[in-house]
Amino acid sequence: MRSTTQEYRTGDREAVLDITGDCQDFVADEGDGLLQVFVPHATAGIAIIETGAGSDDDLLASLRELLPADDRWTHRHGSRGHGRSHVMPALIPPYATVPVIGGRLALGTWQSICLVDLNVDNLDRSVRLSFLAG
Repeated sequence: MRSTTQEYRTGDREAVLDITGDCQDFVADEGDGLLQVFVPHATAGIAIIETGAGSDDDLLASLRELLPADDRWTHRHGSRGHGRSHVMPALIPPYATVPVIGGRLALGTWQSICLVDLNVDNLDRSVRLSFLAG
């Protein structure tokens, strides 16, 4: 297995960050296998969604409705509503597995691999990319 860590700045606001290009670059010289994408943070997730047509904004709006940034959360350190960031990975898991065929991600036409981060207290995120040859 080959593995690396990529660093991303999500900043001080909610983010859906398309990391598909970095994922494709990582597997470009490989044959067939699986790409495992994992974010080792308790408050971030990985989603495979369409981006650029509003779905990323829709995802954030849906998460705001499901997980409001208010004082209802038992987990209360950090900014207001921080506890919701710890619940989010139960809805958007911290991992995704994507088939790789001939060094290309086998994603659908409109699918992108995205880092989802609601935690405005952490500006930087790490994402582990691992390739398992088939």
